[in-house]
Amino acid sequence: MSFADKVVFISGASSGIGAATAIEFAKEGANVIINGFNNIENETKLNNVYKQCEKYGKKPLIVKADISKDEEAKTAIEETIKHFGRLDVLVNNAGVSKSGSILDGNLMASYDAVMATNLRAVMHLTTLATPYLIKTKGNIINISSVSGKSSPVLPQMLSYGISKAALDHFTRCAALELSEYGVRVNAISPGPVETDFRQNAGLGIGNRTERENLTPLKRVSKPIEIAVLILFLASDKAKGITGSDFVSDNGFLCK
Repeated sequence: MSFADKVVFISGASSGIGAATAIEFAKEGANVIINGFNNIENETKLNNVYKQCEKYGKKPLIVKADISKDEEAKTAIEETIKHFGRLDVLVNNAGVSKSGSILDGNLMASYDAVMATNLRAVMHLTTLATPYLIKTKGNIINISSVSGKSSPVLPQMLSYGISKAALDHFTRCAALELSEYGVRVNAISPGPVETDFRQNAGLGIGNRTERENLTPLKRVSKPIEIAVLILFLASDKAKGITGSDFVSDNGFLCK
């Protein structure tokens, strides 16, 4: 799959699935925009991803922005267009989880924080990017989760699951609306993946064996497994696929 000179914006690209995706697109000749929070820890991570992408011949564009904030999201897309003049692929990968359950008494605070990034920011970035994607007949890949299709593993992840269920529906709605303009929209729903997501969400690293036992295949995926699926969906090999949700969960939903 060649993405020579294609322009790919990836939100939440400082680590995990986003970082792996940026590197894989760079390998295929794409101009990559790696987005992440503007803080010291993330700056180090973004610079590391930058260096890995640069090895394959093209320097990515780092865009530090909290895409849950409207003005920062708008600026992120504007910087992309100013720098590259076009946009071919939008990967809505950024996601957060904030502990909160009904009985904890902090469900609404959790809901507001999680939905701001996991759903509202996706809808906003999609709206901002669509005029440019129409010009290039580009496409969008939303990173969802099996958490949107099953009961939460932990009650404290209720808001996260709700946000991903809503994202699945938004993917279908966006795919239908944009199909008239040749823009495809798809989702990928990973199961357990080796990332720092749990740690960032304040859930700890977790016991690896326990996580492996959640899946019939008794394994946790590596970020690159999701990245290569993203590249497939963004490529012409998937030109007949839109409004779909690809599950890569080591059989998690079978249980």
